[in-house]
Amino acid sequence: MATTNDLKNGMVLNLDGQLWQVVEFQHVKPGKGPAFVRTKLKHVESGKNVDKTFNAGTKVETATVDRRTMQYLYNDGTSYVFMDTGTYDQIEVAPEIVGDAKNFLLENMEAIVATNEGRVLFIELPASVELEITYTEPGVVGDSATGRTKPATLETGHEIQVPLFVDQGERIKVDTRDSSYLGRVKS
Repeated sequence: MATTNDLKNGMVLNLDGQLWQVVEFQHVKPGKGPAFVRTKLKHVESGKNVDKTFNAGTKVETATVDRRTMQYLYNDGTSYVFMDTGTYDQIEVAPEIVGDAKNFLLENMEAIVATNEGRVLFIELPASVELEITYTEPGVVGDSATGRTKPATLETGHEIQVPLFVDQGERIKVDTRDSSYLGRVKS
């Protein structure tokens, strides 16, 4: 048990038997009336977001979430296989749980696998990853100053928008939260 004053981003709460992850929280102390905590919660299984307000100091039940760094091995067609780098135990994760993380997963890449009572809840990737562009149209000389973009296919098969001056075969840094281009990787 914790109070609403102990809330932190990423914390998982057990509300009415369902698991919710805290995305944002804000302590509000209005000039008149009692203080309260405004939160944005994400349902761990469905991904649905809701706004919920708690009175300050209210007790909330926290869920025990075990976060382990695991290595992504392969996709066997029905599930994604991860290996615990300490014990070499392998677990299979359903595609629905992996979600959009599949767009950035490469074999032997490390990711954080969060579990609760032996059940996989979600996969956390680093904020950015370095990937190679396998296909993009060539840029035209002089187009780099306009700020326009073009589609590029990454080595994972995911397509993102990149500036016109980026070429096929280059390694780029991609934000895993919104699939945005962050820059070239110096080799």
